[in-house]
Amino acid sequence: MTDLISSAHIATAGNIATGEAVAIRRAADVSHLVNTSTQARSNARIVIGIALGGVFLDAYDLGALAFGMKDVTREFGLSPAGAGMVASAIAFGAIVGALIGGYLTDKIGRYRVFMADMFFFVVAALACALAPNEYVLTAARFVMGLGVGIDLPVAMAFLAEFSKLKGRGNKAASIAMWCPTWYAAISVSYLLVLFFYSVLPEAQAGWLWRIILGFGAVPALLIIAIRSRYMSESPVWAANQGDLHGAAAILRHSYGINAHVAKDADLTPATPARRASWRNYGELLKGVYLRRTLLATVTAIASAFAYNAVAFGLPVIISSFLAQSMLTTILVSLALNLLFAFVGGMLAVRLVPRFGAWKMTVLGYLCQFIALIGLALIGRPDDGGQAAVSIAMLALFLFGQGFGPGSHTMTFASLSYPTSLRGVGVGFNQTLMRGSSTASLFLFPLLSATLGTNVFWVIGLAPLAGLIALMAVRWEPSGYDVDAEDFATQKQ
Repeated sequence: MTDLISSAHIATAGNIATGEAVAIRRAADVSHLVNTSTQARSNARIVIGIALGGVFLDAYDLGALAFGMKDVTREFGLSPAGAGMVASAIAFGAIVGALIGGYLTDKIGRYRVFMADMFFFVVAALACALAPNEYVLTAARFVMGLGVGIDLPVAMAFLAEFSKLKGRGNKAASIAMWCPTWYAAISVSYLLVLFFYSVLPEAQAGWLWRIILGFGAVPALLIIAIRSRYMSESPVWAANQGDLHGAAAILRHSYGINAHVAKDADLTPATPARRASWRNYGELLKGVYLRRTLLATVTAIASAFAYNAVAFGLPVIISSFLAQSMLTTILVSLALNLLFAFVGGMLAVRLVPRFGAWKMTVLGYLCQFIALIGLALIGRPDDGGQAAVSIAMLALFLFGQGFGPGSHTMTFASLSYPTSLRGVGVGFNQTLMRGSSTASLFLFPLLSATLGTNVFWVIGLAPLAGLIALMAVRWEPSGYDVDAEDFATQKQ
């Protein structure tokens, strides 16, 4: 096998390999070079940036529809159950997509899956903008959810497998970048809502939600346009398939590492790397992976339930519970996301190599629990002072989400499993997390209509469950070479 006939896709743009030639003989050597490389990594950073594109689009859609739900409900005459159906369709689609995407990511490779899923976003965004009724809108959001579900396992695999093991910018920090990316997308959607709200004539105000949702096709098309130029297959995955020549070429293009396959190299798949199979989902519940899976699952479910209820309901909370105008609602929502959620996420990226994901997630859940209890105790503010405290509690909740579970539940999901199980591991985690999101998005309109501000007592159970899981399982994935578990019995 030569580099020219390698089955692994290699980006057309890349670095120039420099330095002393490095020989690779087995898949473990490729993983070691990725983990420890100090070479130029500009193209690897571009890969990580592009990998976050699906996360951006997922969050953009959530934020965009959050402001449009009142108009959607009015235009289509939706009941609370109907509004919940529209809101939760994307999460339900992501449940199906995550299971499929997790398997395909391990089966056919990271790059092929990554190149395909953006088309779901384009088609779905345009269909949402043109939807004639709630059923078409629900179906379009389900299709978008399929794209989101397929994208997340492969995106997290790229983030883990194109990052070094320790130090600033390590695997945990790269994966945590998904969180500030999410909040940046939410903020972009808020800015677009503010812009179009300002320029649209009052008679066309009902078109606001269509314009914002349709605009989501633009970044998806841009991502499609640049992916083939800068994206390569994961070198670790390629090496695990026995394609050391392809892995060496990717190392040269993406990292600038002057890697070549030794003449005596073992070109068979690494042992004991698993072959992709639907049965690998069962492996997540066996041996050492059982405790990790339980922790990753419980924290993901808890985080998704609480965050989706508060983030999706943020405009409703501010405009209805806190009795603010539409303009104030947009500005306050934007400020909360930028100043607290986004800043918290950036701190998570910077600090996780030093403090670890476990400690930061505990602290984040504590902030959220305190914030939700505070919101429940205040209820509907009677004066400006109480309204200010309620806004502060929302800020504390979002900061805790960005600093803790928002960033690091994905770290637990991605770094609890080696390369051979990473796709199904994230897919399984995302399936259950999206199930929690679906329940949260569907139940929040119903519970808030029934309980009013007492809904915060119910939401507060989620971070409490996350804290209990973290106290029971003290697993720290940051800085741990989990990929080495695929090579545990391989002769070094």
